[in-house]
Amino acid sequence: MRGRPKSAVLLAGAVLLTACNGADKAVGPPPSTSAKPTTPTPTPTPTPTHPKLKPGAKGADVENLQRRLKELNYDPGKVDGKYGPSTETAVWAFQAVNHMKQKGTLGKSFWEALDHPEQPRPMAKKREKDRVDVDLKRQYLVLYKDGRPRLISHISSGSGEYYCAKDRGATVPRCRYATTGTGDFRTGRRASGWETSPLGRLYNPIYFNGGIAFHGALDVPRDPASHGCVRMPMHIAEYFPDLLGTKVPVHVRRPR
Repeated sequence: MRGRPKSAVLLAGAVLLTACNGADKAVGPPPSTSAKPTTPTPTPTPTPTHPKLKPGAKGADVENLQRRLKELNYDPGKVDGKYGPSTETAVWAFQAVNHMKQKGTLGKSFWEALDHPEQPRPMAKKREKDRVDVDLKRQYLVLYKDGRPRLISHISSGSGEYYCAKDRGATVPRCRYATTGTGDFRTGRRASGWETSPLGRLYNPIYFNGGIAFHGALDVPRDPASHGCVRMPMHIAEYFPDLLGTKVPVHVRRPR
């Protein structure tokens, strides 16, 4: 049998070696070096953690504010996302308890305090489980039930102004200063709805010191403005008598 030429055998071996070596290499055109760079996805703007709010504002931030105030026993009224008068008076009460300047516009310091709130300071050494503490200096009251704050509300107490008016059944006017006296008292007589007194109309009054009463009023400004009674917002006065019984201790102070 005649063998193949030596040159043919060498050529066949070279082809086989080339084919084996090339099996591990990628087949196709070389990668392009002119591809366009990928455009990065823009980073979304973070939602502010301390939104600046002021009376008249609306939206989710206001609703969050209202819910948080309710959790802390401040009553902003209906949770409706509207920064109205009821929410504003609740904000005043919170600022008073937390020793902040009372203002309607809320910034970073307010939100930080809302995250880490202070507890109201007791007004008297004797701390009955059911009682009402009234702070005349900072204009707020705290109603306690079972030893815990159940309601913290803004108030407006005696203005300190000098005035003259006829008492019920009197014929001669009596002149005096519009003050809310300090001391320890207990709740007594009450009335439902509007009651007319010589000095004006009182809504759902609860008397605790002679003619001085807790009552709802259409005007509850940030500063003291009454003839001596303790005014509160109307939406709170609606249910306040349901929370406060008769002969409940009331401590009124003007702390330093």
